[in-house]
Formats: sequence, structure tokens, C-alpha cells
Amino acid sequence: MGERETAFWDLLEIVERLRRECPWDREQTHRSLKKYLIEEAYEVLDAIDSGDDEKLLEELGDLLLQPLLHAQIAKERGAFDIYDVIGVLAKKLVQRHPHVFGNAEPEEVLENWERNKMKERESVLDGVPKSLPALMRSQKLQDRASRVGFDFTHISQVWDKVREEIEELEESIEKGDRENIKHEIGDVLTAVVELARFLGVDAEEALQEANERFIKRFRLMERLAKERGKKLEDMNLSEMDALWEEAKRKL
Repeated sequence: MGERETAFWDLLEIVERLRRECPWDREQTHRSLKKYLIEEAYEVLDAIDSGDDEKLLEELGDLLLQPLLHAQIAKERGAFDIYDVIGVLAKKLVQRHPHVFGNAEPEEVLENWERNKMKERESVLDGVPKSLPALMRSQKLQDRASRVGFDFTHISQVWDKVREEIEELEESIEKGDRENIKHEIGDVLTAVVELARFLGVDAEEALQEANERFIKRFRLMERLAKERGKKLEDMNLSEMDALWEEAKRKL
């Protein structure tokens, strides 16, 4: 058996040894590793967006370490090991794809999958992870609700909802009601996510792209100011606005 064939076994032995001999790894628990799982997943997303295969290769490896650590921790207390994880996953994939591993039609598979999932849930909203980013979770919750008919029928209705929530926010601001301002901002964001969902736009992805545009434009502002012998902190708002508009035209 060659190096490629034994690579996974070698990796498992490394993880097991780290849990025995490395003080930091030995102290970790499922709960303490939660933040690293999220961080590594986002670093994979960054690598995908960069289009850099070398970076993606490295980040996928870092992400892979996380389930291996969780499986090793579970193994140490006799709960399950990585082979149990692989076995459950393989069984699930086969069961969910009878159109590949059986004779069912794809449309029939989707209908049956949705029907079986509904039988397992008390609410159509069950199963949407609380730990998802807020925009992503909001869109998934609204998508779930739409499946039972709780949805708008025309884009004009969604626009009306967005305007309604903005008006309620304006009223709270005028009253100076700090607690209600927070509440209404949440409702405005929810309405905008609903607008995105209705238009077939991923709200989380849209905001991430907007963040990247802001970063690029702001950095260009800083460069433009420096080229003119100035610093942003020494400029007034009117001057900075002019630089911002210039950056927007270029990016």
C-alpha cells in the first residue's frame, strides 16, 4: 500500500498522538473547539473566493482537522470514532440518492425527502441551526415558512413591507426609544432579507460582497489621500466624501 493509501491512517495516528502528548490539544473539548470549526470554515470560503488552489488545499486540510479532533474526543469517551462518522455519512448519502443507487426519479426523491423531514419535525422551522450567521439564518427561516404558503405573492408586497418597517424605525428614532430602535432595526433587516429571498439573491453573500467593495474603496481613498500628501483623519467630511465618490467611480 502506497503513501497516498495510508495517508488517512497516518493522519489519524497524528491526531491521536496530539491528544496524548500536546498539552493544548489534550485540553480541548467539543465546546472549546466550536470557534475553530467556524473560523476554519470561513477561511475555506476565503480561499474559494480567492481562486487560489494552493490556499484552498491548505485550508481544506485545516478544516478537516476539526472533525478528526471531534471524532477522537468522542472515541476517548467511548461514544463513536471517525469510522462511525464515515459509516453514518455513507449510509445517509445512499438513502438520500435512490435515483443514483436505486430506481427512483429525482423529483420523487426530493418530494419524499421533504415529506420525511416534516414528519421528524414539530415545526417547519425546526432544524435551522441557531449558530448560523444571522442573515443566513433569517433567509433559511423565511424560506422554510414559504414552503407552507406563508409568503408574499408579488414583489410590490415585499417592497411595501420594507417601507413599513423603515417607517416604524423612523417613529422609534423620533421617540428616542432605544430598546425599540434595536427591535425595529431587526425588523428592517428581516424585511430586506425577505426582499433578497424573493428576488433569488443570497443575502449573506450580497452583504459579504458589499463588505469587500467597501474595503477596496476605502483603501483606495486612503491611497488617494496619501498621493495628495494628506491623511484621512486630517480631512473634513466634505473632502472625504469627494474621495469616496472618486473611489466609487474607479471601483
